[in-house]
Amino acid sequence: MESSSTNKTLDALQRAQDSLKSENITVLPANASNPGLPPSSLMAFLRKNSGALYAIAVLTRVTDIEAFCNAHSLASGVVLEDFDTVFSNKFYHSHLDDLSNVNSSAIVAAASLVARSLFILANDNNDLSSPVLGSINVNVSLVEELMSCLLSCEPGLSCELVKNYISPDDACPNHYVGVVLGEPSSNPGYVDDVSRFVWNFMADVTSIQKENASSSCSQGCSNKEVCIRAETEGKGVCVISTTRYVPAYSTRLKFESGTWNVLPSNSSDPMGLVDPVWTESNWDVIVLRVYSVQNASYDLLVLLGGITITILAYLAVVLTRSFIRKALKED
Repeated sequence: MESSSTNKTLDALQRAQDSLKSENITVLPANASNPGLPPSSLMAFLRKNSGALYAIAVLTRVTDIEAFCNAHSLASGVVLEDFDTVFSNKFYHSHLDDLSNVNSSAIVAAASLVARSLFILANDNNDLSSPVLGSINVNVSLVEELMSCLLSCEPGLSCELVKNYISPDDACPNHYVGVVLGEPSSNPGYVDDVSRFVWNFMADVTSIQKENASSSCSQGCSNKEVCIRAETEGKGVCVISTTRYVPAYSTRLKFESGTWNVLPSNSSDPMGLVDPVWTESNWDVIVLRVYSVQNASYDLLVLLGGITITILAYLAVVLTRSFIRKALKED
């Protein structure tokens, strides 16, 4: 079933697509064979609603961007993906899956579509003139700069944009998802470089201008404020922003009494395909022993050498015994 808010979102996406006037951006229905909502943060919101139902409603494709729609009387949302029925990337999980295979124009197109859709929704789908929507454009140079900072080692996290917010531990960005160990925390100060930068950057660009100059984090921030740039020489400033750091993990995981517990899968999904839980081996106890295998000719040479030494030793014993006997007879 589709809620009214879902329909408004889909209508806004369609209107935003029309305003872009590009053949590379289309909004299409999702394939009916899709099994359901793909893994996403929307799952966590829907799980909060007991007995939440979901249904695929629409596919938004921006040079192959698809949107699955999940609707409930209390929660609805749209998830943007870059595939329809099956995720496909021939470079996935290989060393070739790098910046050279990322289409920056597709990212700009997708960002433009989302930005204009949000503007339409913020205006409650009222009639908006084409010049107004046309004035909402993505900063292409910023997108390219973010890609070079986050998707390569040159310049990587040593770029000026990143250094304005954090002091990275390594120039090469690490996109390894990681393993959940301790208690999940909303404090972004103890996470990897990429997560810390993204949070600081988003908090800054979405912050509301304060009446007074931004105060230093050393003086303490109010409840409505967050501290950004805490790792820079200025030791951080307080800004008003709704950006929050939220640790992401499967909705089937729950932290209780100091340990992580795996919740049972839904009865309608016995194999856990909707929200799978992945584990990783403990690499601390791995031991590797390497044995050198000799050449067959070398083994034959060793055998012949052993036989020769044995024969010579036998002859030496026989000759020594006969010599001793003759010496004793002469005495």
